[in-house]
Order: sequence, then structure tokens, then C-alpha cells
Amino acid sequence: MSTPVNLRQERKNRARARARADADANAVKFGRSKAQRKLEATSAQKARSTLDAHRRETE
Repeated sequence: MSTPVNLRQERKNRARARARADADANAVKFGRSKAQRKLEATSAQKARSTLDAHRRETE
């Protein structure tokens, strides 16, 4: 005979695995590394400062 399987635990394990897979997929889709976030922030800041430098002074 084989060992009995607790169906409730198996259901929970499958749900956990599915949630983990979904989380990994979202991390790939939406996640960015710290270096990428910093690079994006600095490039946005540079673009803002360049735009401000080219503005005309109004009286």
C-alpha cells in the first residue's frame, strides 16, 4: 500500500505553487533592479534640468 495523502495539504501546496509562479511572472514583468530605478531617476532629472536650462526668461 502507498502512504495516505492529505488532500487539503495538497490543495494548499498547489495554491502556494501557483501563487509563487504568478509572483515570479509579475516580478519579471514589472520588477526593476535598484540600478535600473536609479538610472531612470537620474535620466529624468537630467532631462528636467536640460529643459529648464533652455527656457526663456519671461518678464
